[in-house]
Amino acid sequence: MSSWILNFRLALEGIIQNKLRSLLTALGIIFGVGAVIAMLGIGSGAKQSILDQLSLIGSNSIVINAKVPTPQEASSETEGGETVQDRSALKGYTPGLSLSDFKALKEVLPTTDRISPEVVEELDVIYNKTIQSARCIGITNDFFNVNNLEVGEGQYFHATHFETGSNVCIIGSAIATKLFKGANPLGKMIKCGNTWFKVVGILKSRRIQKSKIEELSIRDYNDDVYIPIQAFLLRVDNRKRITADDVITSRQDDRNDELQNYHQIDRAVVRIKEAQFVEPSAEFISRFLRRRHNNKIDFEIEVPELLIRQQQKTQETLNFVLAVIAGISLLVGGIGIMNIMLASVLERIKEIGLRRSIGATKRDVILQFLFEAVAISLAGGILGVLLGIVSAKLIASSAEIPTVITPWSILLSFVVAASIGLVFGILPAQKAAELDPINALRTE
Repeated sequence: MSSWILNFRLALEGIIQNKLRSLLTALGIIFGVGAVIAMLGIGSGAKQSILDQLSLIGSNSIVINAKVPTPQEASSETEGGETVQDRSALKGYTPGLSLSDFKALKEVLPTTDRISPEVVEELDVIYNKTIQSARCIGITNDFFNVNNLEVGEGQYFHATHFETGSNVCIIGSAIATKLFKGANPLGKMIKCGNTWFKVVGILKSRRIQKSKIEELSIRDYNDDVYIPIQAFLLRVDNRKRITADDVITSRQDDRNDELQNYHQIDRAVVRIKEAQFVEPSAEFISRFLRRRHNNKIDFEIEVPELLIRQQQKTQETLNFVLAVIAGISLLVGGIGIMNIMLASVLERIKEIGLRRSIGATKRDVILQFLFEAVAISLAGGILGVLLGIVSAKLIASSAEIPTVITPWSILLSFVVAASIGLVFGILPAQKAAELDPINALRTE
């Protein structure tokens, strides 16, 4: 053990005596380890971002959005060679998305786990002279499960709420703060449009970045008011119900060449039991709805998870390229260590001969040079870790790319740095140990 300590001390003395050369030798390791840390940080951040996105949209989900064709699209639709041009013919031509569509879909699609239909209206929400504009959404209890939402205070909707069309609602945490200003909303009555609803629950606050809201086409759930869908259709709005106001609005829309939204359901999320059935199920849903809508495509189907998986593949390709670059940097750093150590052997031939002549063994010489190479590599690894962390933070702030630095990535970098010093230091160490002491002492 004492010989190991002595050789390690001699290695440190050799490094300290040649500070500049040691620093230049370590530069390759510094940049290589820094690249590894930054690459792993970007890769971990991208993976976490993908997991966060999946938690926002729910796994194995298919999103169906209602689409109101423009007058130009409507006039281009044909049936039996005849053009459908006026609004009344268009409405007769397709019933639009409705609750009955999704009830029928659940009966015929065995891969379905849950279906969450939604009706959305932007309304003024009033409580105690405070008015806030908010989205009022008619939903079923499957909405909370599909979107991974939890009620923090109060309760979920009961079956009787849907059966009787009860005037109850669950509100988001943000709208609760805006309307009630610190007071307890539970049991209070709020007015949505022209109808009063009793608050029976408050959603847990859920932070969502604005970029994610736009990227995934999701809403900020904290700002919405949720109403049982039967109550919404009965008391707020049901576009399938024809009133005198609808006739007047229809005539105005015809004169203005605009089309009124005729869909009973604005959006629905279908969650599939297993990931392997998502794509086939999306194709089936498209064909199923086209048949029910007289072969008219007045809806859009999206599979967010497939888009995210494609993003993941792109990110993995980028990570691979970064890994190759980092590997090349480490290789160059290792070659630099070996080159400098070989040069160091030539400069210190007389020193080596002197050590051998006073009793140092070949093993002692090998250990001295190996310790020196490993020490340079570890020092470069420490500086490289610092450089990588700083680089990752700069990338995250400037390019808005999420980065996550994990302890295992730092540990891996140290192991790689020590291994490089060990591997690339073996040849110079052996070359130094093989020197003949007599010839070495004669060298000037």
